[in-house]
Amino acid sequence: MVDEGLDYSTLFNKDLPSPAGRFQGHPKYNFVGGHHDPELQPMDGFIESAANVFRSDPRNISMYGFEGPQGILPLRQFLADKLAKHRGINITPEEVLITSGSGQAIELINEVLLEEGDTVILEGFSFAGALTYLRRRKVNIIGVDLDRDGLRMDELEQVLGDLKNKGIRPKYIYTIPTLQNPTGTVLTMERRHKLLSLSQEYGVPIFEDECYADLIFEGEYENAIRSLDDANRVLHIGSFSKTLGPGTRLGYIVAGWEVMCRLLTRKTDAGTGVMDQMIVADYFTNHYEKHILNVRAGLRRKCDALTAALREHFGPTVEVEQPRGGMYLWVKLPEGVDCRQFVGPAMQEGIAFNPGPDWSADPEAAANYIRLCFALPTEAEIWEGIEKLARVFQLDGGKA
Repeated sequence: MVDEGLDYSTLFNKDLPSPAGRFQGHPKYNFVGGHHDPELQPMDGFIESAANVFRSDPRNISMYGFEGPQGILPLRQFLADKLAKHRGINITPEEVLITSGSGQAIELINEVLLEEGDTVILEGFSFAGALTYLRRRKVNIIGVDLDRDGLRMDELEQVLGDLKNKGIRPKYIYTIPTLQNPTGTVLTMERRHKLLSLSQEYGVPIFEDECYADLIFEGEYENAIRSLDDANRVLHIGSFSKTLGPGTRLGYIVAGWEVMCRLLTRKTDAGTGVMDQMIVADYFTNHYEKHILNVRAGLRRKCDALTAALREHFGPTVEVEQPRGGMYLWVKLPEGVDCRQFVGPAMQEGIAFNPGPDWSADPEAAANYIRLCFALPTEAEIWEGIEKLARVFQLDGGKA
């Protein structure tokens, strides 16, 4: 009798999503996610920093958490210095936890704050990963509209008041105030102060995600909400994936000890990769200012190229506002267009884009939006890809 093996289909968790397909390689015109520009990677600097790391104390490699569970001190010190200089946040390294990317940072905060059935408030259009995490935890998600100045405080205040009248206290307000993902908006200082005021009035913490805040094209942004906070109301996270690349898998959380001591009990991965931490700490401590200026300039050129390509090949049929920084555009297609119908046809042409519904608390409200990341493709690929994409959507030059 032939043993046909074990049928795992009878054992899988019933709440699993649909099975993943096999990796078939990256599309030629890749506008998805948060890939970075390989031409902006400081490989020579990494090699030098890696050599410095291999001359350091071998116990960093031979032991779990040689410098403690919060991450190596040089990287936490770099972050404390950078956040003070560029984001107005004055903290000590003891208030920083290094994580394996910002996704882990989000999930650690969710782990210590959320239970099934809880309520969370966020921007109506928001980070797809954060939305996925929340839906997986079966919490109630309430989206609040944005405008050109970011999260609308009048709507937020109305939502908070309505929830209070129902006896519901949200666990947090998740916001990406600086270069919001996916819209690219920047919350004004007036609204940042108002948000803190509402946090105090309703006893709801603010969960501030500033993964893109370093990617300003020129000048300085408004200070982080955490910089205005003197009462431990703001949990602040960030990432190195956008300043270096997602291959580093490094993020961080800024929190007081009351929360930090709980986060540490849930970070059960035996520590974020020490080699990554040491190399990035060495490189950024010596080269951050020059590096980030180079990244901003490179991303701005690609942003200009994508904006110009959309205007030439899509014409007035789409709405797009050029952001003050970042690595993506949020593109509004004509009413009645459902972008999900074009994902397959676009892939057949070698084009990948993020469908708007994945980035919305109400998926149907974003059916006619797409998110295009411009960091990875070359400028030539941007122009070629957008010309092909317009043909897929049959919106070439404004002719539907």
